[in-house]
Amino acid sequence: MTTKPKVRKFRIRRLTPLTEGLTPPSAESAAPTAVLPRSTGPRMTNEQLLAALQNEQISIMPDDGQDIDSRALVTAEQDMDQIRREGLTGRQLRMARRVAQKNGLAVTSDFDAVRQLRALGIDPFKPSNILELVTSTAIRPADQGNPPDDMPRTIMTMEGRIQLPQTVPGGTQNLPSTESIAPADRRVQEIMKIQQDIAARRRRNVMMLMARLAVFVGLPTLLVGWYFYMIATPMYATKTEFVIQQASPVGGAGLGGLFQGTSMATQQDSITVQSYLTSRAAMVRLDEEEGFKQVFSDPAIDPIQRLPEDASSEDAFRIYQNHVRIGYDPTEGIIRMEVIAPNPQTSQAFSEALIHYAEEQVDHLTQRLREDQMAGARASYEDAEERRAEALAEWLRVQESVQQIDPIGETAAKTAQISALESQRQQLELDLQSKLAVPRPNEAQVNALKGQINDIESLIAQLRSEMTQDSAGATSLASQNTELRTAEENYTFQTLIVQQALTQMEVAQVEANRQVRYLSMGVEPVAPDEATYPQAFENTILAFLVFAGLYLMISLTASILREQVSG
Repeated sequence: MTTKPKVRKFRIRRLTPLTEGLTPPSAESAAPTAVLPRSTGPRMTNEQLLAALQNEQISIMPDDGQDIDSRALVTAEQDMDQIRREGLTGRQLRMARRVAQKNGLAVTSDFDAVRQLRALGIDPFKPSNILELVTSTAIRPADQGNPPDDMPRTIMTMEGRIQLPQTVPGGTQNLPSTESIAPADRRVQEIMKIQQDIAARRRRNVMMLMARLAVFVGLPTLLVGWYFYMIATPMYATKTEFVIQQASPVGGAGLGGLFQGTSMATQQDSITVQSYLTSRAAMVRLDEEEGFKQVFSDPAIDPIQRLPEDASSEDAFRIYQNHVRIGYDPTEGIIRMEVIAPNPQTSQAFSEALIHYAEEQVDHLTQRLREDQMAGARASYEDAEERRAEALAEWLRVQESVQQIDPIGETAAKTAQISALESQRQQLELDLQSKLAVPRPNEAQVNALKGQINDIESLIAQLRSEMTQDSAGATSLASQNTELRTAEENYTFQTLIVQQALTQMEVAQVEANRQVRYLSMGVEPVAPDEATYPQAFENTILAFLVFAGLYLMISLTASILREQVSG
């Protein structure tokens, strides 16, 4: 275990009062000498302390009253301050203290150990000095407080090597304390060199970044802007808006009429029309009727937008897709169409032709449905007419077979005859009862009345049997009436069916003749008087953003790959 050596304590005695800036003492300051503690009063720097000592303003005395050379003490403090600025590590300071203890030196601090060892010419940071002893030429411990001025700063060891402290290699010189550049200044210079190197590297990286941006972003953007401003052919766009509407059916109600008048009712038709107008069929028809390929094969158009004369249908269809733009808004049911052409008249003509194609397509969508409706209504009416004719023929046959035109009237007539006979029989029975009520009735009158009553009953029974029973193989009147009534009701029912079929056919005829779906123009196609495309500024900004995004993605990908490979 290493113990710290005991050192002597000192006190500073002011011979004259010190003012700020250490002005020369005045006559009034010749007061008796006062001893002040070291920790009181303002702290003086080494330069102020040295100046005061040179002017003999202060003196340093130990606690036991012995005098100490103030100049040597100030010099020692300056040396230790210089050693502190060297930036020695804790390990080096501990090593210096151990070497000082091995040499029998009484030190007050680690920096004092370095100072005294250097004064003796010993390098405290050399590992071999820890086990070596100081030669006989070393200063005795009694003289370490005030070494002689003429003592050499370096001494020779037994091997003839120079033992000097060396903290920072200095080329041919190995004495940090005697170098022309202080270690702190050298450290500052090294830091400045590192900062300059970092600044130069940053400037170089910034210049390389600017060069890459100029090559991969700026130059392509410049070329794109030059094309749009100087080379691109002006194009004229005609905008049109229309909606497909469906007429409300006659008497439309219930669940089928919930979506009438909304975009949901014609959404399927609108999407179908949009698909047709953007298809190859519409492009082929437009080329056959309006000369689409010939218009875009004009040599006046720039090479990028121009269609080659020997271009295929696929090339023409790509040009068609770029110059005919159709969009559908499902919330409002509006179809928006924009047709782009090299001149405004051609653009308007193409728009009108495409609208005509859309109308024909809408009519074609409902044509088969209307034909099916008419065919079904007509067949139903014809079948009802045939059944009514058969029912009428059957009714006529029954009338001829029973030889009756009006069975109801004949039944009513016979019923009236039976009622009259019944009334006559009742009257005769009353007369008979009156004749029989006398004591001696006239037998001849009584027999006559009974005969009449029997004849009437026989006639009534005959009439009733004719109405309800067969006579000589002929059908009864009730059967004939039932047969005639059935034939009549069948004919009446078939007549009603014919009337309903006729009404249905007429409604179908009206629906078929009426245009169920039609185009309603919201914005008519009008030729523009100024070029719509190209939008040079917007397209240039868009190109810049696209190239910048591509460069950013590529640079990030390259950085990640380089980091993974290096790691």
